[in-house]
Amino acid sequence: MMVSFKQHMRKLHLVTAVFFVLGLTQVSVHADEILVSAAASLTDVLKEISSAYQAKSKHTLKFNFGPSNGLARQIEEGAPADMFFSADLPQMDNLDKNGRLEPGTRKNLLSNQLVIVVPADSKLAISSPKDLLKADIKRIALAEPSSVPVGVYSSKYLTDEGLWDQVKPKVVPVQDVRATLASVESGNVEAGFVYKTDAAISRKVKIVYEVPIDKGPKITYPLAIVKESKRKDAARDFMSYVQSPAAKEAFKKYGFVVLD
Repeated sequence: MMVSFKQHMRKLHLVTAVFFVLGLTQVSVHADEILVSAAASLTDVLKEISSAYQAKSKHTLKFNFGPSNGLARQIEEGAPADMFFSADLPQMDNLDKNGRLEPGTRKNLLSNQLVIVVPADSKLAISSPKDLLKADIKRIALAEPSSVPVGVYSSKYLTDEGLWDQVKPKVVPVQDVRATLASVESGNVEAGFVYKTDAAISRKVKIVYEVPIDKGPKITYPLAIVKESKRKDAARDFMSYVQSPAAKEAFKKYGFVVLD
């Protein structure tokens, strides 16, 4: 009788172990790594938001930061991405038009403001964009004005002010807004156009002019899930989180305007 009891217990332990392993397998199946392609200007705030999200979620996050036009081109060419967070509408519009976005997931989430920055120890007097025409300002860093959102926004603003043709010969085109910031920080250029949020994270530059919201181009950051994503449920979960009160507070802390 004792032997059959031991056998019974062994079987019970075996069944329990099998269910435990199955349970672990089930959890791992539903825990995904979400790949987010995001504009370079979102680097710091999304890293903070991701830490908070991963602390409460079974999913993990991986980011591909860069200029929005380059990221959109990667997605268009079939590079893996679950979500796209752009710094302007045209990049998202093109992907939408070509059927690359999951229908019904697109959302305009944030706005920003253009500023002119100079090295922190600069003695240059710049109180308006017209001062960029001064002879002692020889080089102005700008993300590629023909394609990168912050460069496009800046060149449009200068065009509207009637200054672009005179400023253009001084422009040093760089990869994205973070490269612009680095150029000014290093003193390789006398000035540069960046987003207010980027200027706020650097102690090596100072803002000398803020483009008035009503005069500058309307800056919009849209977010969407990529149609080819194999992790749409996980992507939807993170998309909900970036619209939560906690995430909105983080965006505001970094200087972004949260759109309703």
